This record gives sequence, structure tokens and C-alpha cells, in this order.
Amino acid sequence: GFVLDALEQALHDRRPAKGRLTCHSDKGSQYVSIRYTERLLKAGIEPSVGSVGDSYDNALAESVIGLFKTEVIRRRGPWRSLEAVEFATLEWVAWFNTGRLLEPIGNIPPAEAEARYYAQRETTALAA
Repeated sequence: GFVLDALEQALHDRRPAKGRLTCHSDKGSQYVSIRYTERLLKAGIEPSVGSVGDSYDNALAESVIGLFKTEVIRRRGPWRSLEAVEFATLEWVAWFNTGRLLEPIGNIPPAEAEARYYAQRETTALAA
């Protein structure tokens, strides 16, 4: 399904270190399914499911979903097809991760801040 595909894409793109990542989610059936949980464990990711009705466990995700709904779903609808929604989602996520400027990190996109962080770590490691 869609959620398992998204997990596979994230694992492929990010290549997380085993045992150093926790996946926070709500109690949606897709997140507590056996296949999803097994895949998390195989990748060395600790599943963490929030309590029912407690949005504080998932505050960041809820905030991002709210932005997405406001900026894409409501603003650009009505939607004619699932494919149109999927394409708009891909565009928005790409912008959110690579093009959006964030004041707390120097008015640069998150992807640029991450690249700088890893470059600095590599430089520090080489100097040591």
C-alpha cells in the first residue's frame, strides 16, 4: 500500500543507521499493520505509536499535515483524479524539503542546512 511504499522510498533515499531511528505515528490501521511493523523492525527502526486522541504525541506531523491541507488540498481543489493529488503532493513535499526558506536556520532550505551539517561533520572528522 501507499504507506509501505512511502516507507520504502524513505529508507532508500535516507539510508538511516540501524538502531538510531524511531518512527512516531498514530494508531491508524496502516501504521500498526503487521507488514508495516515488520518492515520497520527489519530496517532497525523502533516503532512508536501515540495514544488515541492525543495529538501532542504527533504535534509536528499534525502541523505539517495542516499546512499541506491548507496550501495544497483546499487551495488547489477540487481534484479531478487521485493522480492529480499524488502529483501535487510530490511537488509540495519536494518544495517543503528543498525550497522552503526557514528563518531559524539562516533563511535557507532544510536540504541545504542538512548538506552543510554533513559537510561540516565530514570536515571535522577528517581534521581529527
